[in-house]
Amino acid sequence: MQTGPLPLRGGFRKASVMSIRPVKKIIQSKPTMEGAGVHLRRAFGFGDTKEFDPFLLLDDFRNDNPDEYKAGFPWHPHRGIETITYVLAGEVDHGDSLGNKGVLGAGDVQWMTAGSGIMHQEMPRGDAQGRMHGFQLWANLPRSLKMTAPRYQDIKAKDVPEIIDDDGTKVRVVTGDFWGKKGPVEGVAADPRYLDISVPPGKKKTFKVEIDRHAFAYIFAGSGAFASASKPFGVLTEKQVGGEEVTLREQTGNRSLIVFDRGDEVTVQAGEEGIRFLLVSGKPIEEPVAWYGPIVMNTQAELQQAVSELRNGTFIR
Repeated sequence: MQTGPLPLRGGFRKASVMSIRPVKKIIQSKPTMEGAGVHLRRAFGFGDTKEFDPFLLLDDFRNDNPDEYKAGFPWHPHRGIETITYVLAGEVDHGDSLGNKGVLGAGDVQWMTAGSGIMHQEMPRGDAQGRMHGFQLWANLPRSLKMTAPRYQDIKAKDVPEIIDDDGTKVRVVTGDFWGKKGPVEGVAADPRYLDISVPPGKKKTFKVEIDRHAFAYIFAGSGAFASASKPFGVLTEKQVGGEEVTLREQTGNRSLIVFDRGDEVTVQAGEEGIRFLLVSGKPIEEPVAWYGPIVMNTQAELQQAVSELRNGTFIR
């Protein structure tokens, strides 16, 4: 006989204090300039990224000033990683050394497996109001797939499943399984779950996250508080939610990265304006990481070989 909370639709479950993931830290994304002068905010990336493994970097390139993004990201190399571009507003023209080219629009997703190496460019264009909004996430490839053949998965907005719960909570499933829906991106080494979640004002929701995965949330609209079962972090407040007294963290808002500790579910209490955030999780690869910008290998020797090939014109296989 089953006891305890039953699964609810949308992957939502009633809160259980036994397995809620504690908040390890809250990080405010930092202003950064990349490409030919694109102003963006970096949530994490470069340096030690073990607590995000298999992910390497998350950039928030939301900007309403065309002068701060129109120079774009001219031709540049990638090897040993996968890049995930998710556009919210505006368009991104892209092309590569294999002859692929196209346009990403609002709600579209591109998952590029750089593998053995590719030269790539991305040129953003704002919408009618000049807005260029979106994110780019880098996922590491394991040693066995570092030199795999490059490939693209371009996904149109209409092909990204969207779930709406009874209370108005909305989830777009970019990749992974959620409430019986499967995201359109397939064959990704990190086996990630990438969700775009909107929770209405004042609502409390719990989302399942497998215990063996690293997980983080990135807030990009509204505000909210993530509940924790243990390891208090920051200022905690007692509140009545649905007749139940719960302990919540101080509200966290736009451009904040929430890094979770171990557990199998994440609980959020939406603020007065609601909250919208990315919830991303993946299985750690647990391999050495050697960086040189957009080239990520396992050893310095492999990195030096890649740089040498880039300089002598043999980078593209």
